[in-house]
Amino acid sequence: MNFKDKVVVITGASSGIGEALAYEFGAQGARIVMGARSENKLAQIAETLHERGIQCAFRATDVTLEADCQALIALAAERFGGIDILICNAGISMRALFDDVDLQVLKRLMDVNFWGTVYCTKYALPYIQTAHGTIVGVSSVAGLHGLPGRTGYSASKYAMEGFLETICIENLKKKVHVMIAAPGFTATNVRFSALTADGSSQGSSPREEGKMMTAQEVAHRIAKGIAHRKRLLLMEFNGRATAFIKKFAPALLDRLFYNHMAKEPDSPFK
Repeated sequence: MNFKDKVVVITGASSGIGEALAYEFGAQGARIVMGARSENKLAQIAETLHERGIQCAFRATDVTLEADCQALIALAAERFGGIDILICNAGISMRALFDDVDLQVLKRLMDVNFWGTVYCTKYALPYIQTAHGTIVGVSSVAGLHGLPGRTGYSASKYAMEGFLETICIENLKKKVHVMIAAPGFTATNVRFSALTADGSSQGSSPREEGKMMTAQEVAHRIAKGIAHRKRLLLMEFNGRATAFIKKFAPALLDRLFYNHMAKEPDSPFK
């Protein structure tokens, strides 16, 4: 697929995978529209994109607010005349046992990960239908099988995937492409800002950065997945193994997930 002059809207674009996506699609000639809560960070990225001759626009966007999502989509339509690709990347994580977690933490994850996707899709869909374009939900292996210690995260990703799968089916005759992208553990600041049981930020990660996929590699694979109009993009061995084992031995996968997460430093599992 040639991305030249395609209009790509990216949420959560101020850092990590979202920022990498802006540079990836910009380098391939796309016109970039970025949304995130940090206007200052978006402005810095936009300046770099402009220096590289890439057309872009941005707006401070809290995806938990329907009006913000509507305004971001309106900006893309007004500035560039439509939307070809919507990438719902904004997301937060958590790390706590359900026994201990404040239920407002789960609500927060649903508001960002699920409702942020719903709001943006609602207002972008008419443009995507006209363009026969693509909607991408950046999910996780936690959206394929329940991840212990991440109840709210898994729930929100399952909800997002079910929603987008239905959007795909409803739009079969309108030639809308929907892709679920499921990276494994990625070296981004999402892990550092993961919410704990009381809703405070984790502040550090129990995992080694060096063994993780970079945000740039994730962005490159997402671009290739869109080009090949993939339905589900599993990016590494753990994701592919999860999908395979779940089909034939889900109880085994339960134990594998439990044992894997229990090995984390300061694991909530005793």
